[in-house]
Amino acid sequence: MKFSLIYEAQTIDSSREGDRRIFDETVEQAVLADKLGFDTFWCVEHTALTNYSHMSAPETMLAFVAGKTERLGIGHGVVCLPPAMNHPVKVAERIATLDLLSKGRVHFGVGKGGTQQESGTFGYDLATLQPQIDEAMYLIPKMFVQDEIEHNGDFVKIPKRPIHPKPYQDPHPPMYLACTNTESLKNAGARGMGALVLGFGGPEEIAKKVAVYHEAWDNRDEKDQVGFRPNRHIAALCPAIVLDDNEKARQIGIRGQRYFMESLAYWYAGGERPDPEKWKDDTYIDGNGQAVIKSRFASEEVSVDFSDPTLAMMNPNHAYGTVNDCIGYVQRLIDAGADEILFICQMGTVPQWAQLETLKNIGEHVIPYFRKQNGLA
Repeated sequence: MKFSLIYEAQTIDSSREGDRRIFDETVEQAVLADKLGFDTFWCVEHTALTNYSHMSAPETMLAFVAGKTERLGIGHGVVCLPPAMNHPVKVAERIATLDLLSKGRVHFGVGKGGTQQESGTFGYDLATLQPQIDEAMYLIPKMFVQDEIEHNGDFVKIPKRPIHPKPYQDPHPPMYLACTNTESLKNAGARGMGALVLGFGGPEEIAKKVAVYHEAWDNRDEKDQVGFRPNRHIAALCPAIVLDDNEKARQIGIRGQRYFMESLAYWYAGGERPDPEKWKDDTYIDGNGQAVIKSRFASEEVSVDFSDPTLAMMNPNHAYGTVNDCIGYVQRLIDAGADEILFICQMGTVPQWAQLETLKNIGEHVIPYFRKQNGLA
């Protein structure tokens, strides 16, 4: 089992001061995570999504963190592959350079980005991007292993050229695909890639996704392999705020999750920007015997059962609570088939002190508990 962290650089303050603060806080957490025994520090890539994510240049953040840490894995979760956004040659060069400088700590995820807001920034229609992403993800690993590359594709044309440097890891870093729906899970399994499952659905949903992924993997054709290093691996998102005070942890975590949901909904579905100043303290209520977030989604106030997959982000039942609560929830994700836990605590309104305390509780108590269970302590 791997225990990792993932970051969006999500902030309620989009000013220059806010950007300085969120990046300083992220680096502080990465350095602490390295000391506490976390496995990998993952960064997303988004462009032009104010508040939701200011992590527009993860390659720079990851290089900076690699230089400040000793053993922490360095994870692109993911590099967006539209050629005008990240040309395949530049992706191969940057990944290899980062792998060399970090002494083989890179994990390389790929995807296309999730919104027209981002795609349109580079002149694309999001609905037409998948063939371009597919071409790039098959092409880049060839640059890692071939002395020269020549490519005459539908979207990228490269005359015969040597691409330098080559990665530290041989043949190249493990590769992953961002998986937000069933089709992408099937693609990850069929192509022999790890799956980054970035959703709030909970253990039951993870179990369903694991089944889809493994079925695709078991029936895959080797000719569909992306790259030269098959990577059977499911990494599952785990929202977490872990404090001594159970109720305080849930209050902070659910409020942060609400901000995450509403800021994402703003860019995906329209409606109002989230304004925590207007929120009441009771951001979740009971519905049909289960807690659900009470919030606004695309301008409609909703209070729903989180079992509806279209509203799974409203599920507040994650690792919000004490160390024991976190251990119990993580165990459910492991039982569901996850190979890696992607803890996320940097959610909008969550203060830095709560994030640092969460990292310390996970690093000093939760990770050692599971390492001991596996005889690794």
